[in-house]
Amino acid sequence: MSLNTQILIAAVLGVLFGFLLTLFPQSTFFDVGLYGIGIASSLFIGLLKMILIPLIFTSIVVGVSNLQAGGQLSRTWKITLLCCVTTTSLALILGLTCAHLFNVGRGVDVVMFQDAMAQHQTPDTLTPSSFFTNFIQNTLINPFKAFADGNVLAVVIFALFIGVALVAGGDSFRTVRKLSHQFFDIMMLMIGWIMKLAPIGIFALLAKLIATEDISVLSRLAEFAAVVTGTTIFHGIVVLPLLLWIFGKMNPLTFFKGTRSALITAFATSSSSATMPISLKCAQENLGVRPQTAGFVIPLGTQLNMDGTALYEAAAALFIANLMGLDLTLGQQLVVCATAMIASLGAPGIPSAGMVTMIMVLQSVGLPAEAIAILLPIDRLLDTVRTVVNVQGDMMISVVVDRHTREPEVPV
Repeated sequence: MSLNTQILIAAVLGVLFGFLLTLFPQSTFFDVGLYGIGIASSLFIGLLKMILIPLIFTSIVVGVSNLQAGGQLSRTWKITLLCCVTTTSLALILGLTCAHLFNVGRGVDVVMFQDAMAQHQTPDTLTPSSFFTNFIQNTLINPFKAFADGNVLAVVIFALFIGVALVAGGDSFRTVRKLSHQFFDIMMLMIGWIMKLAPIGIFALLAKLIATEDISVLSRLAEFAAVVTGTTIFHGIVVLPLLLWIFGKMNPLTFFKGTRSALITAFATSSSSATMPISLKCAQENLGVRPQTAGFVIPLGTQLNMDGTALYEAAAALFIANLMGLDLTLGQQLVVCATAMIASLGAPGIPSAGMVTMIMVLQSVGLPAEAIAILLPIDRLLDTVRTVVNVQGDMMISVVVDRHTREPEVPV
């Protein structure tokens, strides 16, 4: 039985068990059941928290140091990075804008996380100057203290510096670069182990959510799923094709026809990494991208360019903040955008790995990591849609980069 099937079954059973507990309130069965699922859910969340810091650090170091592969392709990787930042920024703006327009998550009192939110303090005002001052003071700190405190933004900044230093040092740091790749592989192996426990964790989290919350939470969840799915699809069929047409000079219909097999594979597997070989084949054979460009841009894009993931995580953070009754200031929303962009860089291209980096986005503005329990019932469904957009963005960028790095033909 595949992990996707196990997660689906666990989600259904968790909801049913949660409803069963609600039938016996103030009973021994309710207390014992809630205690048991509380331990299981804490174990799963604890493992995700444990892996978060080393995963983010190694993933970003490896992603940035991979730019060394383009030592002779300076123009190629610069245009690639510019495209990745541009499309991800547009996805973030679109996600937050739609979340605000539809006011997702308002009007529900979620008591499950009241203890965690009791310790959260929201500043009354946050001017741009104080925002940047706080950002610098909280990120440019001793990296060992950042690791110990779980300060994800500080760890990310340090990882970016390490990655850039590895690129600047070239072959002098070949051993360190190899070691960082191996450490990243270890993190991916550990994530594989943790994900095997995902059905148990999801069962426990959903059962606890149903047993302790009002049913109106589920209706708000359905509204959020519809908004995020519609927004992600809009980004995939309007924003990205428009950019492709303007900067890549390619008909979007030609693009979709040539990439159909890769997009279907992405939808079925929810894994941009598993889809990468098919993406390479489609880009080279159907879109006319040169092999050296596709071979550089698409693997790098699989690591760095995740529009769908960034859009989802930014909208989800605002959704959960609304559920908690927390009004995020403009400064905090900027932090959400920056963190979601960085988290999308560190998200492994495997199914539901966004659950790990979602914790990073939530904690950046003081929201409890346990709140991902609210998102679990719809995560697998949304994962399929956002993976399609992630893969689409990689192939689209390869077309744009290839067009702008080709040598002009000299007439004979």
